[in-house]
Amino acid sequence: MTAYLIRRLFQMTIVVFVVSLFMFFLFNIAPGGPLTGLQQQQRRITPEEKARIRAQYELDLYWPVRYLRWLIGWPSGPLIIGGQEWLAELPMGCYLEATPEEGGGCKDYVYLNEVPELHPAIKSSRGILFGDFGKSTVVQAGRPVWDLLISRLGATVELQVISLTLALALAIPLGIYSAVHQYSRFDYTFTTAAFVGSSMPTFFFGLLFILLFTVLGGRLQAALPWWPTIPPGLREAVRPYDVASWLENIRPGSALDRFLHLIMPVAVLTIFTVAAWSRFLRSSMLEVLRQDYVRTARAKGLVERVVVNKHALRNALIPFITVLVLQIPLFFAGAIVTETVFAWPGMGRLYFDALQRSDYNVALSFIYVTTILTVIATLLGDILYAVVDPRIRYS
Repeated sequence: MTAYLIRRLFQMTIVVFVVSLFMFFLFNIAPGGPLTGLQQQQRRITPEEKARIRAQYELDLYWPVRYLRWLIGWPSGPLIIGGQEWLAELPMGCYLEATPEEGGGCKDYVYLNEVPELHPAIKSSRGILFGDFGKSTVVQAGRPVWDLLISRLGATVELQVISLTLALALAIPLGIYSAVHQYSRFDYTFTTAAFVGSSMPTFFFGLLFILLFTVLGGRLQAALPWWPTIPPGLREAVRPYDVASWLENIRPGSALDRFLHLIMPVAVLTIFTVAAWSRFLRSSMLEVLRQDYVRTARAKGLVERVVVNKHALRNALIPFITVLVLQIPLFFAGAIVTETVFAWPGMGRLYFDALQRSDYNVALSFIYVTTILTVIATLLGDILYAVVDPRIRYS
């Protein structure tokens, strides 16, 4: 087991490094960026002004140099060995680009000994590998990225914990009951509903909920001031309930206010997750229930509940663990589409804003941490396989 864990940790390190390299490269070749807004302005920007702005965002450095700077904080100046500077005249980038009238190319290079002067922040940067995530450039300019991520993490964890807990509590019994009662009326109804729920994207459910409970609900309340109305027979005995007045008296930011804002995003995520998980568990249970050892357990006279819960369910959970552990990164990454639709101030909404406004430090940090959590989740899944099925050995 120890040798297996060492080998997996080495593989995980390689995977994280390769993913970070490719995502940094793709971000740098993608259209757009911090200079897009300036280039769309009507006023003429001189090459010197553009060079200072590019140096502010470190865009005057070559992308491999920026990658090393982002990863480990190097280069921060010439290499000093034995009191002597090395590679001081090594070009690190292009500070001043030549105009098309001048033939293009580079007029003034950035050399290694000039890096500390042009980029003072490099002196104090240690790189993301050592916990320095840099600072936000657009979303909250000047604020450390790690502080920004932590400020949004609580809302994402709250949303994901509630929705995934509800999904587990509903998906497992529904999937088991549907598999045990295959081809029953419940099975047909459940399979159809699960197929519809897993086929519809989350943004559709989100917009549908907003339409039903906000737009149409508001119009209905405007037409019926005391909506929902009390049946005529109870009108005199029970005072009508004024929903609008009750909602207006809720203190913003209170626990009740947060609960009400959680209802729709939690419902959307729960519906989508239950539909996918229950169908997956149903298929896994159907495959296990056809195995010989399950028929043998029934032939011995064991109670059906024992056969299903003790013999069938444990083996059926092995493939389900793979799906379950991959939800761990969502506790950090959040639900990008759902949080954006409902304007929930979580990690998913932050990532969407960072991409939309070209805040690469925030976006890259988000992907980097999500990648680490994903490879950890896969390792945890392999370990849980051995816990669920004692026949599995990593030796």
